[in-house]
Amino acid sequence: MSTEAHRQVHGRAHRDGRGRDPTFYPVEKKMGEDSLQTWIVELLRPLIERWYQELGRPRFVGADQFIYYQQFDPSKVVAPDVYVLPGVPPGRRVRSWKVWETGIAPSFALEVVSSDEPYKDYVDAPERYRELGVRELVIFDPDWERSRDRVRWQRYRRLKTRGFVRVETTNVDRIYARVLGCWLRVIGAGDAARVRLATGSEGEALFPTAAEAERAAKEAERAAKEAALERVAALEAQLASVASAKDKGPGAP
Repeated sequence: MSTEAHRQVHGRAHRDGRGRDPTFYPVEKKMGEDSLQTWIVELLRPLIERWYQELGRPRFVGADQFIYYQQFDPSKVVAPDVYVLPGVPPGRRVRSWKVWETGIAPSFALEVVSSDEPYKDYVDAPERYRELGVRELVIFDPDWERSRDRVRWQRYRRLKTRGFVRVETTNVDRIYARVLGCWLRVIGAGDAARVRLATGSEGEALFPTAAEAERAAKEAERAAKEAALERVAALEAQLASVASAKDKGPGAP
């Protein structure tokens, strides 16, 4: 539908006095997705959700839902690979998100560059996220080495004086996401490449997955039990030695 047609629909919706929105907003894609892109998202989305929970600031972290940012115009839409909705609690069911209904736009979004249409994420995505009003956009290209024109990481920020601009590009394995307050770091290479969260001044410490955190907790519990048993055994040996000395009495050979 053309922009003029949308204006006419908009006008009719207001003139009819019912305030209804007759626009159809799709809620799912009708296209396939690169399996590498899927694996990256499946690991990263719950990591970001856990990260906010650890910070004591739980919020909704979604993946691949349509986010509409202009009423009556369904062409004004993005479908971030991963995104964060500030002020929205985790666990909420979101089929699609309409910014005008809540006034809430994603604070952070990440796009994994498509293997089929790489330049869509280089050219089209930044402009759409600018219109959306996102505070920070990170674009990760797992196939950046295929062309000299491509780059592993791009980071866009909304600045007070310059608007929504690209503030960083790099081919190193990590980049700092200011909105998240941690690093995004590539682990593995080629088809095994994944994106993890990392902390520390240089992103040297990986933030654990739920499974890793559970294993670490069990290991710590086991180590604590073993240390306690060792302390008890040492104390028992010490008491036995004292008791033996007393039994022998003074002057005993």
